[in-house]
Amino acid sequence: MRLQPLRSVFMNRCTQFCELHLAKLALLVAAIFICLATAPPAPAQDKPLASFKLDCRAYSVSSDGRIACDVFRKLKFEHYTIERDNIWMLSSNGKSKLIVDGEKLVKSPLPFSFSIQRVAFSPDCHRLTVQMQTDQVTDAEGNTHESRLVDLMTDEGKEIPVAGTKTSVIEDAIQANWLADPDSVAYLVRDANSELLYNVGLVHPSVGAGSVIFKGHFFTTVVWDAPHNSAVAIERDEALSGPIKLVRLDLLHGTEETLATLDNYIGQLALSPHGDKIAYFRDGDTLEVRSLANPATATTVQCAYGTLVWGTDGQRILLKRGPEKQLGDLVWVSIPGGNLTPILHDLIYHSFAVSPDARYIAVTEPGNNKISLYPLP
Repeated sequence: MRLQPLRSVFMNRCTQFCELHLAKLALLVAAIFICLATAPPAPAQDKPLASFKLDCRAYSVSSDGRIACDVFRKLKFEHYTIERDNIWMLSSNGKSKLIVDGEKLVKSPLPFSFSIQRVAFSPDCHRLTVQMQTDQVTDAEGNTHESRLVDLMTDEGKEIPVAGTKTSVIEDAIQANWLADPDSVAYLVRDANSELLYNVGLVHPSVGAGSVIFKGHFFTTVVWDAPHNSAVAIERDEALSGPIKLVRLDLLHGTEETLATLDNYIGQLALSPHGDKIAYFRDGDTLEVRSLANPATATTVQCAYGTLVWGTDGQRILLKRGPEKQLGDLVWVSIPGGNLTPILHDLIYHSFAVSPDARYIAVTEPGNNKISLYPLP
């Protein structure tokens, strides 16, 4: 028997081995291409309708799929550094428009700085309330005066004057919202004796300056039901020692209805898009839900504390877990089951906002000055 040289045997076996594994690799690559070709497209919710490279500090989403976005801007005024934020209007088709140039919004011979804290659309999507923190130098010595105000304007950035005031602002107001009544804006004013209590005010811009309504009543939390010219609130006495009352406020008629007396309340207050359900945290890990048609009965759901927004069907709540100003993920919480379903790739976001009808969601990602608009099924 003739023996093959060892080198020849080794080379033959190496050739056979390589041919076999190359064939397997070719089959694997073909299978991958077939899977990619036949795989269903990514869910619509995973694809943003539009994304924008803007440093949005405060923003709001309208029911017609637009974002009113406050963009930080720093300027030089003589030897001072001031802040004059801009407002951009962003559309779901990817278009953007500067509607407020902060440098031109206020004309003052002395340094005047403002930062925008909150922006909100009217129910018809054509007017805005813009909450600002201002800081103005008042004299040559550099003394300053800080204040809070809400500026009223159209969705084109044109200011809406308040009759008799020569301005378009509501002084000392926060969390203002236009109501369905086209000449009514509701707002909060911090109580002079407490950092935790607020009064409710109402202004009709075509008539004149507003005033506090529900005098003698104090609230820790208020959520506007703008389409119905009403609100739902947590009412406390001035000493914060009495009962915790869940109340409904008729803002145009100035009447109040007690819905329930709560055993405990720790924070958050979210109203469903149809205005028929309310949710809040009774403690750090217990969510309580009440139907406003039968508010005496509560449904409890165990979940971590966070920021709440109802889904459009009233059967689930979107939750950003953790403190409002910190990074967190977004999950649906089923009601009453309490099952958690992550959304948007289960990623961490800096902030989010949902349109009043719960059809759109905007999110900002940490570290990249980017805001994206998604459909929210």
